[in-house]
Amino acid sequence: MIWQWIGLAVFSLTLLPAGLAMAADRVPARLRARFAPVRAHGWALLALYAVAPLNAIPRLAEASPEVTLALTAAGGVVGAAGCLLSGLARLTTLNSGVR
Repeated sequence: MIWQWIGLAVFSLTLLPAGLAMAADRVPARLRARFAPVRAHGWALLALYAVAPLNAIPRLAEASPEVTLALTAAGGVVGAAGCLLSGLARLTTLNSGVR
């Protein structure tokens, strides 16, 4: 149980602020060349962050196994959507000629 609290805290302190800043299109100029579609990468990072609470909160609340399984599956779907969004953003960037 302690590892889920630790994981939730770590992901909330790292991925959440970075994802929110990128989704709001606020990144340093030196990083802008790396993440050409900044907003798309920000939303993808937020989708990947959403996996942690969807997996940890039902377990920490001692929800029934059915609810835990359903929310863990939903977290997997959201995580896969985030990976797909990140890949599509990178693909459109490569096709448009932007590095």
